[in-house]
Amino acid sequence: MAPTARTAPHREEHLVIELVKAHGTGNDFVLLPDRLDQHVLDVALTVAVCDRRFGIGGDGAIRVAPARADTGADVFMDYRNADGSLAEMCGNGVRCVAKLALDRGWVDGDEIAVDTRAGVKQVTVTERHDDGTVATVRVHMGSAHVGQRVEVDVSPLTRARAAPGSHAGIIAEPPAMPGEDAAAGAAVTAEHRTLEVLAVSLGNPHAVVVVGSDPAALDAVPLAAWSAAVAAHPAFPDGANVEAVAVPDPATVHGRIHERGSGETLASGTGASAMAVAAAALGHARRASTVRLPGGDLRVDWREDGEVTVTGPAETVATGTLDPGWLARATASSRRSAPAERELRGTQRDAQPDAPQPQQPSGL
Repeated sequence: MAPTARTAPHREEHLVIELVKAHGTGNDFVLLPDRLDQHVLDVALTVAVCDRRFGIGGDGAIRVAPARADTGADVFMDYRNADGSLAEMCGNGVRCVAKLALDRGWVDGDEIAVDTRAGVKQVTVTERHDDGTVATVRVHMGSAHVGQRVEVDVSPLTRARAAPGSHAGIIAEPPAMPGEDAAAGAAVTAEHRTLEVLAVSLGNPHAVVVVGSDPAALDAVPLAAWSAAVAAHPAFPDGANVEAVAVPDPATVHGRIHERGSGETLASGTGASAMAVAAAALGHARRASTVRLPGGDLRVDWREDGEVTVTGPAETVATGTLDPGWLARATASSRRSAPAERELRGTQRDAQPDAPQPQQPSGL
C-alpha cells in the first residue's frame, strides 16, 4: 500500500536554493543539490521549476540529498515528475545525479551508488571529457521483470474528423491511427481496435507496443491516446510509461516514450530498458542492443541473470540559484492550483512506494 502524503514543512525564505539544469539524451531535469538535507521538494516547487515558460523547464525535478539510512548508498535521488507526482526512479535522471556528485567530488573515483525509490543503483563512469568531468556512465538498472501480454482497447468510439477546410462540429478529434490519413475527411466510427502491449517492470511500470520493423511507422503512433488507454486498463492500476517500438534489425530498437506525469519525452533510461527487454522477450532483438530515441542513442544490455545495464551520456547545461521572490510567488500559485499534494503518491525522502508486483510471463 502506497504511503499517504504528508504536509511539507514551511520553506525557509532565507535558504538559497541552488539549481543545475542537466539532461541525458534530451530527457531534461532541474537538479537541486541539497548535500545538507535542508530543502523540501514538494509538488508546488516541482511544478514551478519544471514549467517551461514561467520556470526553468524540465521533464522532472530531482533533489540530490544524502542517502537514506541503511541503504549503503552515496546520495539519494528524490525525484518527481513535472506534474509533481513521485516517481520510483528515472534512468536518465540517475546518470545526471551521478555526474553532479562525481564532478563535485562528493564521491571519489569512477563509481557511485545512487539511492532511489526503486532501490540502490550502481553507476560506473565509462568516459570522461578532456577536463575530467563525467561524459558517459553505465547504470545497473536492476532486474527486468517481464509480465503478461495485455490487450488494451483503443477503439475510436467518437472519432469525428471534418473534411479539410470544414468547420463542422467535432465531438472529439484524437490523432490519426497508423495507416489513416489525418488530412482526409472521416466518418464517425465505432470500429473495435485493440493493442497488444507487453508489461515490463524495472521498478516502475511500462507497457511496450511493437509496431513492426519500420521506424517510420512510429511517426504515426498516437502515443498520448495510447497512454491514456493504458492508464485506464485494470492491468496497470498505477498507470504506466508507454513505449512504441520498431525493430529494423536484431541489434537496433527504435522507440518513442510517453512518461507518467511528464508526457512524451525525448528519452528515458527505464523506457529504453523496457523497449530493449520487450523486443528481446518477443524474439525481435538480441539481449544487447542500441535503443534509438528522439534524444539520442542508449546502449542496453539485458543479461542472462535478468540484470539490465544502460550506458549513455549526461550533460550539465547551466548552474545558478532560484530567485527567492520568484520562488515564493511561483510556489504559492502552484499550491493554489494543486492543493494538498493533489493526492500524488507518497511523501518526500521517506516515501517508498510498494515494489511493483510483475505478473508472470504469458506465452513468451
